[in-house]
Amino acid sequence: MDSIEKIQCPFSHASLKYRLLKGAKAVILVIPGGAYAWKSPREAWPVADRFSALEYVSAVLDYTVGDNLGLLPVREAAWAVETLRSHISGNMPVVLCGFSAGGHVAAGLGVHYRDQQLSGPDALILCYPVISSGRYCHRESIARLGQEPEAGYFSLENYVSAETPPTFLWHTAQDAEVPVQNSLLFAERLAEKGVPFELHIYREGVHGLSLATKNVEEPGRQRFADPHVATWMDLCVQWLEKTFGSNV
Repeated sequence: MDSIEKIQCPFSHASLKYRLLKGAKAVILVIPGGAYAWKSPREAWPVADRFSALEYVSAVLDYTVGDNLGLLPVREAAWAVETLRSHISGNMPVVLCGFSAGGHVAAGLGVHYRDQQLSGPDALILCYPVISSGRYCHRESIARLGQEPEAGYFSLENYVSAETPPTFLWHTAQDAEVPVQNSLLFAERLAEKGVPFELHIYREGVHGLSLATKNVEEPGRQRFADPHVATWMDLCVQWLEKTFGSNV
């Protein structure tokens, strides 16, 4: 397996690390969650390594967290997409894989890349994502963006369009931190706009399960391996193949 390369963002403290792979099928950019306050290591390289093992170029975005962020994380994700396209030969699709608040970054670029004139991804993988700033919002995440939720720009379900990339979503119905309605609202709007998508709702499971495998367990927060929830990765890879063709 090739070594990891790092590139520094020119307009912020963000950085991008990626691992090249000969004969890769696509590029997967992983964006970990953490309520815009930190970035979960369980949702970063363990996920990227899994994609690498499945013959994808894997990358992780170390985006800016803190307060009054505005669109900075979204712009950093767009920079990462553009950088990956310029550094990796061929016409491989670039797919964002975001978890929780990282899902908000990914979906934010997916719905706003046109009006912000940014480089957009070819597809989205949204894992228990923060989506809405309305009734079902994760207030801790939305508050750190520094804009009143009523303004609506960070309520991403309201900005889905026919140009939003194909999307794979998964969530657990028992998620007590980021309600499952976030994924349901986004999927409903994708359906309305005719955007191809796939949605999986697992009956059980707390927020933040990541791969739901033994190596990412976090017993102190009741995050245990769950073979059923762990099927999301295989389902996601099958979806990628259907979305981009058998060569992926």
